Amino acid sequence: MKVKTISRVEKDFTQEVQSDKLKVFRNYDPALHPFERPREYTRALNAVKLERMFAKPFVGALDGHCDGVTALATNPKSLVAFVSGAADGEVRVWDLPRRKCVWNVYGHRGFVRGLAVTPDGNTFYSCSEDKTVKQWALRVKEEDEDVPTALATFTSKEPFLGIDHHWSQNMFATCGSKVQVWDPSRSTPTHEFAWGADSINSVHFNPAEASLLASTGSDRNITLYDIRVASSMRKIVMEMRSNALAWNPMEPMNFTVANEDHNLYTFDMRKMNRAMIVHKDHVSAVMDVAYSPTGREFVAGSYDRTIRIFNVRSAKSREVYHTQRMQRIFSVKFSADSNFVLSGSDDTNIRIWKAEASKKLSKVNPRERRKLEYNESLKERYQHLREISRISKHRHVPKAIKKAAGAKREAGAREQKKMANRRAHAKEGAVPHTNIREKVVVKEME
Repeated sequence: MKVKTISRVEKDFTQEVQSDKLKVFRNYDPALHPFERPREYTRALNAVKLERMFAKPFVGALDGHCDGVTALATNPKSLVAFVSGAADGEVRVWDLPRRKCVWNVYGHRGFVRGLAVTPDGNTFYSCSEDKTVKQWALRVKEEDEDVPTALATFTSKEPFLGIDHHWSQNMFATCGSKVQVWDPSRSTPTHEFAWGADSINSVHFNPAEASLLASTGSDRNITLYDIRVASSMRKIVMEMRSNALAWNPMEPMNFTVANEDHNLYTFDMRKMNRAMIVHKDHVSAVMDVAYSPTGREFVAGSYDRTIRIFNVRSAKSREVYHTQRMQRIFSVKFSADSNFVLSGSDDTNIRIWKAEASKKLSKVNPRERRKLEYNESLKERYQHLREISRISKHRHVPKAIKKAAGAKREAGAREQKKMANRRAHAKEGAVPHTNIREKVVVKEME
């Protein structure tokens, strides 16, 4: 009888210190590991269930405003300082880690319509319906120091409805009855643009092209301007009005607009006769949109009292946030590290949310990080299977929103059925197929 013995060198398996790990042998022969796929599927199913179980996105609320929060701005150089403006003209500077108001001042006599922080993070601008733009120092006020006063004030004949600072240069743009570009060292605008008769509600500089800016107007237009030639470049008219606009910081040729028809539209400025992607899910007008610094996601706040996070390549939202007390959302922002979402609503509160609902906020040790990465790879591998897809996509929403979404689906189905019947009983080609990406753009002008 032949006996096989196991021979091992003792020093290879002896711990020199107590913290040394024991050597473990593994045989990767597939024949010794049957049912690999079923076991992986079970792990993926458990991982997606745990993700939904630990999904608690709400971090905290900042209270102190006495009226609805209408504008927010983050500091590009700091994760601490954060600015908010309210409908009663109050401006507040916050310390986000401590969730504490640093200082506040009633700087305007009307709605604070826009806030913009300078690229160096030392000052910020606020604009209001009282026809003034004021510059403030973005710093922590000492306890015995007086209430901060404006460093500079810029006046106009019409109310201001929006403001944005240049990404690198010392200039800012405002909008109202027209788009105006300002130099802080001058009391009058250096450039003025007007294309149309209605008011302009938002304006934003392009993150890459230093002389390019875009605006949205109440006459349903989206317009591009070039400061170098001091003229308007291109303009499109949409079916309904756009309330806000945001450029993608990583793909500066693309921008997203928040529209009154409950959708968001991503355009390529090189080809604006059709939308690249239509982002759906909201059941009321979308009031604001803001991109993550990574350029892969953006957040939208709506009149339906929900916040939704979209992937830039996806038509459906990956997350929806809501609370029982939160009212209509007027402004949203991503934090500078893209880990948190900030929202300002009509109930006078600013809320802080996690960008990833189930992400752990405390420190993660290496072993835990490897486990989380393994779970993420499993969820990505099996995301198309029915049960995993159902669990990962399911979100609880208020009853009113669920009913409104159902009504929208029924209306869409009826419209599709009506058009199909028309085509079936008409001459071939008499009722053309319309693409929503092209239908939303009424006309383009240059």
